[in-house]
Amino acid sequence: MDEAERSSGDVARGQADARRPEVESPQPSGLLDLLGVAAVLLDAEGRVVLWSPQAEELYGYTAQEALGQYAAHLLVHTGQWEWVIKTFTEVMENGKSWGGTFPIRCKDGATRMVELRNMRLMDDHGDFYALGLGTDSPRLRQVERDLALSTRLVSQSPIGIAILDTDLTYLSVNPALERIHGIPQDEHIGRPYRAVMSAPEFEEAESAMRQVLRTGVPLLDRAPIVGRTRAGPEQHAWAISVYRLEDTWGHVLGVAELVVDVTDRYESAREATETRRRLALIADGAARIGTTLEADQTARELADVIVPEFADVAAVDVLDSVLDEHRPATRDGPALFRALAVKAAYPTEAAKAADPPGRITAYEPDRLVTRCVRTGRPILVTHTGGNDLSHIARDERAAVLLARAGVHSYLAVPLTARGMTLGFLGLTRARDPRPFDEDDLAIAAELASRAAVCIDNARTHQHMRNAAETLQRSLLPTTAPDLPGLQVASRYRPAQAAYEIGGDWYDVLPLSDDRTALVVGDVMGSGIEAAAAMGRLRTATTAFAGLSLGPAQVLEQLDSITSGLDQYIATCVYAVYDPHRRECRIANAGHLPPALVREGGRPHLLDVPTGAPLGVGGVPFETTTLAFGPGDRLVLYTDGLVETRQHSIDERLDSFLRLLDTPASPLEETCDRLLTELRHPGDHDDVALLIARAQPFVSHHPTGDRTRSE
Repeated sequence: MDEAERSSGDVARGQADARRPEVESPQPSGLLDLLGVAAVLLDAEGRVVLWSPQAEELYGYTAQEALGQYAAHLLVHTGQWEWVIKTFTEVMENGKSWGGTFPIRCKDGATRMVELRNMRLMDDHGDFYALGLGTDSPRLRQVERDLALSTRLVSQSPIGIAILDTDLTYLSVNPALERIHGIPQDEHIGRPYRAVMSAPEFEEAESAMRQVLRTGVPLLDRAPIVGRTRAGPEQHAWAISVYRLEDTWGHVLGVAELVVDVTDRYESAREATETRRRLALIADGAARIGTTLEADQTARELADVIVPEFADVAAVDVLDSVLDEHRPATRDGPALFRALAVKAAYPTEAAKAADPPGRITAYEPDRLVTRCVRTGRPILVTHTGGNDLSHIARDERAAVLLARAGVHSYLAVPLTARGMTLGFLGLTRARDPRPFDEDDLAIAAELASRAAVCIDNARTHQHMRNAAETLQRSLLPTTAPDLPGLQVASRYRPAQAAYEIGGDWYDVLPLSDDRTALVVGDVMGSGIEAAAAMGRLRTATTAFAGLSLGPAQVLEQLDSITSGLDQYIATCVYAVYDPHRRECRIANAGHLPPALVREGGRPHLLDVPTGAPLGVGGVPFETTTLAFGPGDRLVLYTDGLVETRQHSIDERLDSFLRLLDTPASPLEETCDRLLTELRHPGDHDDVALLIARAQPFVSHHPTGDRTRSE
């Protein structure tokens, strides 16, 4: 077949298709079926020549009973014949139609009000007929009322209503929907849903409509769609309901969409949620910030609370002059900051732009953080632009990192406590699309204020701790003297956690006749007062030791002095080693028992009377004498070495003895091993440790020349 034949065939088929009527359904319209319109045809004489099944249903007469009868005799009461005949004549002669409500006499004799429409018809022979169409008047009035009510409901409803066909093309929209969308009706009608509601947020609504078309299950009051129409940039929230439209016979006509603008409700709910979130953040900060008296830890706690709930990256820096009291603060020129903490919600170059913890960095006067700490006022950059990042970052390289990370909003809040600005809290958002606002500023200021007070407390505490530790160390012996027949090693370690230092001390006192006094004590309490009390006891111990008093007598004198030290109580072990007699005499005042390691033997705790602590008053002390020859070791210590909150004292003392049960090693190494194995970060007590080892000793004086007072 050539091209001309194919073309001719296509034209013929097209003409055949044009002649073929389009029939959508063999069933009648739902509305006509509901009204049940009756058709009656009369000839020029008024006789019934056609009678529809609906007429039989409406009037009660069958076609056999009605055909050939005069309509007036059949359907009209006698009192109305004259008017009916007159009206019929006017219709037939003038061709003027008539319509109205008329009382029809039915077969059963009852009267039925019928809405009639009468008109003249002419056939192909020029003969005239009268066609009467009728329907039950009350039923018609009900349909009219329903239609009017539906029309008013749709047109006057504050709810946006749209009717869309099965292709989701707009067929009708009411005025409320025009207002909600901000788009007039003529820009809706005939256009697909996504052509009008083109924002990505409405893809989900389109999918929901297609699902309703497919399943027939309504979608009622779905979660609000938040977005914008092409009418303007304002963001709105819409609650949408969708149900499928069907005719009387169940044919799917399309969907009806009901739209309610819930922007105010959505914003109120969002603000309420945001308020709850912010209150929860403040409560979280109150519980988690300031758990220790350490500035670094407080800064980390502040960053942990803020990220990721509030910001993508948080940096906490303080002025170096705040932590280093020897470095004066400056009001001009660069500001010197020490970084305490940095935290990011995810791996980002914005974190690299911040100073790592511990680094000291100078920020030029034009930097926002410099202005923040020098004015004591927060700085809010809602949307970064222009040179903002250059003024936020420490240098241009850091500014490039911030730009590559996508930082779009910045907030700097001063860390202010007791009228003094300590540093700043710097926050950025990049992945989080929300810009910082005034409410965010208030939250950040609240958290920063709490952290600042804690950092200031830590700073003040550290200064006092440093002063107390300096005082205490100044009161302790610096180097062990050259002792006859005795080798000594000692250690003092302050508490590693952020607590006040205690009153632990040790001393090594050369005595007459080649003897040596070994002392370890612990003043209960902490801080400068405890250190001062310790200094007084150490001085008194030195004085009493010089009087050649025995160990029990020395403790009795110290007990008397301690009773007057403002209710201070102390524990103490006082031992005197005599190399001539190769013995050690020990007295204990409420202290943990010393450990003895015999040459070639197992370590054990000495069974010496514990006695009462110094300061109790009136309790006698006892002196215990034990052999102490070359190679023997005596270990004196305070409770900070062996006591913890997690283990029993017996368990810790067993560990202590196991560590001593090793081949002979230098005393210095033994001290370090004990401290390394038994002490842990965060221990809350200080430690004094003293180890003495007896050495071979040759006397330069005859034994009889020595005099001693016991």
